[in-house]
Amino acid sequence: MKLTHCIFKLIICLLLITSVLKAQVDTTFSKKQLSYTDFIKQVKENNLEYAAQKYNVNLAEAEIENAKIIPDIEWNIAGSHNQKKMGNTLETGLGWNIELGGKRKARIDLAKSQVTLNQYLLQDFLRNLYANASLQFLECIQNKNLLNVQLNSYKILSNLASSDSIRYKLGDITLTDSKQSKLEAQFMLNEVYKAESEWKNSLITLNLLMGKPQKDSLFSATSTFSDFNKEFNLSDLITTAQNNRADLQAAMQDKDISQKMMKLAKANRIMDLGINAGMQINGKATNDEAPSPYHTGITAGLTIPLRFLNNRKGEVQTAQYSIQKAETEYKQIELQIQTEVTQAYQNYINTKKQMHQFSNGLLSNSKSILEGKVYSYKRGNTSLLEVLDAQRTYNDIQQNYYQTLFNYCSALIELERTVGIWDINF
Repeated sequence: MKLTHCIFKLIICLLLITSVLKAQVDTTFSKKQLSYTDFIKQVKENNLEYAAQKYNVNLAEAEIENAKIIPDIEWNIAGSHNQKKMGNTLETGLGWNIELGGKRKARIDLAKSQVTLNQYLLQDFLRNLYANASLQFLECIQNKNLLNVQLNSYKILSNLASSDSIRYKLGDITLTDSKQSKLEAQFMLNEVYKAESEWKNSLITLNLLMGKPQKDSLFSATSTFSDFNKEFNLSDLITTAQNNRADLQAAMQDKDISQKMMKLAKANRIMDLGINAGMQINGKATNDEAPSPYHTGITAGLTIPLRFLNNRKGEVQTAQYSIQKAETEYKQIELQIQTEVTQAYQNYINTKKQMHQFSNGLLSNSKSILEGKVYSYKRGNTSLLEVLDAQRTYNDIQQNYYQTLFNYCSALIELERTVGIWDINF
């Protein structure tokens, strides 16, 4: 009868611990499951920063229309009135400045090159956006896994604390051991709160990347990590990166822009030609000294600027230096890409090796040891300290596993970012 009463008390205590756990740790808040495919699609369609970057292309296209502008025809009119009856006059005419040397075509070609450059820069922005968004998605999953580790540890320690409370009343353990297990459970609960906060904050960031306002419910990232074990060849990756990287293409386009700037600078050194034509209407002069009848006249002329005071040498020199700078930057980016790809490849290979270490039973063995220690402790054959050591070891191995998994997946994302390809789906 006494044994039955103790078992009943133990069950009641465990139920109370479970109910308290659910009340204290909020993992049941309103959330929507979000796959990676849907997430990355919404990032591309709704990300506000990416949408703002698109306007750079529109602005560059608008500059093409500005470059097409030709000088307006000018109309002028003037009149005079003479007080000595010499006759009133009215002059009117048209003037137009003709651009010579292909200035207009040079401006248009330069504006078109700027459009192409902004398109490459937009592609490069999207490449980095994909990678950064994917890393954030991974971080959400990582934080949820770490929260589960802490939560499971808290459940075990809470159950032990409940059991020790009964065992103390039965005289099986000392008050110090009972307090120690309760203290360990409370300490672990703080770790749960910390992990819970980090997980929720990472979920909130997903809304920002998808361009969605914060609401009562959050999106929860889900993945099976089924598409991360890939084989690569380093030399092929470097070649692919040199062909695909939008920032390298942008650097090459920047060289083209510098050449177009030089053509425009040379065209600007050529003098323009101004032409004008007009009519002069003279009224009848009734002055006694020099009377004249009503008459009109036609005028025509040219305007030729004298460039000996302004030959635009500085504009040509600026264009020359821009060409040299673009050449140097292109070589630097090309070398930098080779370095980035090589480093990312080595990092991916090394993290892949680390992942293989967990396939030899580290997780399962540490879990079995913990379960054995808990079983022995409940029967008085093992100390609480041994159980706590086994619990911390199991936690460390789990956390190390999830961190290595995160590093492995992140290494693949960074490798594809540096190469300029994107075929990740997890």
